[in-house]
Parts: sequence; structure tokens; C-alpha cells
Amino acid sequence: MVTLQKDSEKQIGQFVAEDYRTAAVFSKYKIDFCCNGNRSVEEACEKKGIDSNVLLDELQNVLNQKGGESIDYKAWPLDLLIDYIEKKHHRYVEEKIPVLRQFLDKLCRVHGERHPELLKINELFTASAGELAAHMKKEELILFPFVKKMVNAVLGEGAVQSPQFGTVENPIAMMMQEHDNEGERFRQIAELTDNYNPPADACNTYKVTFAMLEEFEKDLHLHIHLENNILFPKAIKLEQQFG
Repeated sequence: MVTLQKDSEKQIGQFVAEDYRTAAVFSKYKIDFCCNGNRSVEEACEKKGIDSNVLLDELQNVLNQKGGESIDYKAWPLDLLIDYIEKKHHRYVEEKIPVLRQFLDKLCRVHGERHPELLKINELFTASAGELAAHMKKEELILFPFVKKMVNAVLGEGAVQSPQFGTVENPIAMMMQEHDNEGERFRQIAELTDNYNPPADACNTYKVTFAMLEEFEKDLHLHIHLENNILFPKAIKLEQQFG
């Protein structure tokens, strides 16, 4: 049995980095574990008016369940984690955006008059699509290659030149701010869609679109979590080895 230390000062992101199954508990209470994972459980519970002991008990129950252990991303080498993020999450975003934009445009044309919230949802998702495309390119062309160079240098394969951006903390700070922006956009989308519950008069396209938006948000939460709570802190520590 896993014993969870009743430490309400432990950061949310740390819980999720150690076992991703705990993300479901935080999601249930609408506690942001990816963009705002650097808050303590106590702080997050106080803000939401939740008893931290109740939340910690639920986390304990999840961790004690056998057979459902989550992938230990924390143990992966940084270059493997980067490849995984690019191939799984970046590719997912690139594939889903055109389909969702097409469906949302159609919903606005057909149902926009009766459901004006669709116009705002479409506007938010279109903004998110553009920002995510630019964000992922910055990671793939600037930040990720530098982290991989550091990994190779530790393995004795080449040296690390001082990057133009100074320290790895600079692009990381920018990426985290952009993650916050996307987190806020999807909080608004979730609110406007009544947490992705289509209205009574929804057609099949309506239902499919809301289901796809919910899946997109869940993937984005894991994507941001892997970067904010695992990749970025480890990259900062790795850079410190080079003085």
C-alpha cells in the first residue's frame, strides 16, 4: 500500500509528476494542476473553499489502487521526454486543430443564431490554434534543441555553447506564460460549453465537436503538465551543472 504523507504544503504539480492518476482528483475539484501546479495543496484548497484533508484522503485512495499505475514520465531521460512531447502532443494538436476549426465554423453557421456562445467559443479556439502553432515551433526550433545539446554534453557528446537567449530559464519563462494564456482560454471555453455538455437541441456534429474540444483540453493539460512540472525544472537543473 502506498502511504501518502499528509503534507498539505506539497505542490500540486509534484503530486501529479509522481503519479499522473492524481490529476483526476484535482480535475474533479477544478484545481489547475498544469499551469498552476506550483501552488501547494493547502493554498489551492483554501482558494476553492475545500477541506484539504478530504482532498488528501482522495489522493491517498487513488495512489493505493493497484494495477493502474501511471507512466513514470519523471524517470525518463530528457531527450526521450522531448521526443514524446513532440510526437504525441505536438502532432495531436496539429492534427486536431483543422478538424475542430471546420466543425466550429459549421456550428456557428447552423446554430449560431440560437446559440450565440458558439461564436465566442470559435473565436477563443481560433486564437488558441494560432498561438499554439507558434508556441510549438519556438519549442521545436529553439528550446528543445538546446536541452538536447545539454543532454548530449553530459553524455560526452559535444560541448554546450552559450545560447543567444542567455539562460534556459528565459525561454522557459516565456513558454510557461504562454501555457497560462492557453489554460485561461480553455477555462473560458469549458465555461461557455457548460463543461462540454451540448444543449438539448444539439445535432450529432454539435455533440462530436464538444467531445473533441473536451479531449483536446485533456490532452493539453497533460502536455502542459509534462513541460511545466517535469521537463522545465529538470532542464533548469541540468543547465546548472554547466555553471
